[in-house]
Amino acid sequence: MVAVLAAVLTTDVRPVEAGLNRTPVVGGVVAPQGKFPWAVRLSMGCGGALTEPRVVLTAGHCVDDTGRNDSIEVTAGVSDLRSSRAQTARSERVIRAEGFVDEVHGDDWAVIRLDRPLRLPTLPLAQDAIGPGRYIVMGWGQTREDSVEQEQRLHYATVPSVPDEKCEAAYVKAGVTLVRDEQMCAGSPGVDTCQGDSGGPMIGRGRHGEWVQVGIVSWGLGCARDGYPGVYTQLSTFRPAIEKAVRKLRN
Repeated sequence: MVAVLAAVLTTDVRPVEAGLNRTPVVGGVVAPQGKFPWAVRLSMGCGGALTEPRVVLTAGHCVDDTGRNDSIEVTAGVSDLRSSRAQTARSERVIRAEGFVDEVHGDDWAVIRLDRPLRLPTLPLAQDAIGPGRYIVMGWGQTREDSVEQEQRLHYATVPSVPDEKCEAAYVKAGVTLVRDEQMCAGSPGVDTCQGDSGGPMIGRGRHGEWVQVGIVSWGLGCARDGYPGVYTQLSTFRPAIEKAVRKLRN
């Protein structure tokens, strides 16, 4: 399953409600409890990841402008959202990328300060530039483009990266131009993220074999459509800005 930022682009390019893409990781499997302990669900129908005990990293298109915000409820610590073991918190403040306009035009990231720290592991940002490879995406979104409901259980899938040139050529046909230094593409036939996956993490292995976050589910054309891979925010471009924003949220 691809990451969670999936807004269905049918004849036009528009965000996946909270993400332009596919279903809850189309072609994925259910994540066992504890496999991805830093993955969180946001009440507006997006995903995210704990980057610090009191800070969630998500997609910019999932939240409102920078400022005070106590409207977002966060569910964390469980694969099944119905579990009695779930930890919850509320947002206090949001910082969204200054250049954000919409997901298609890049700068699609935001951080959320919670009203209390969560007692869970955190997911570090990748320190190195990301090259070709296979990555894991996840979310509680739809599992089919035509589904009317999102999932209660976290799904995940492994997706191969798609070269910029190939991805760009596909989306030009849909009238969209990729922002190459801010976006990366991944997916394969039948495997993708979908509506409701937006904001969720794309992960890979770090220098010492640990999980690190390399992308954020951002947008796509439909879900798992042949020739149209999912598009993710490329975190190697934004890591300094994200780290600066996280420092501000500590105050």
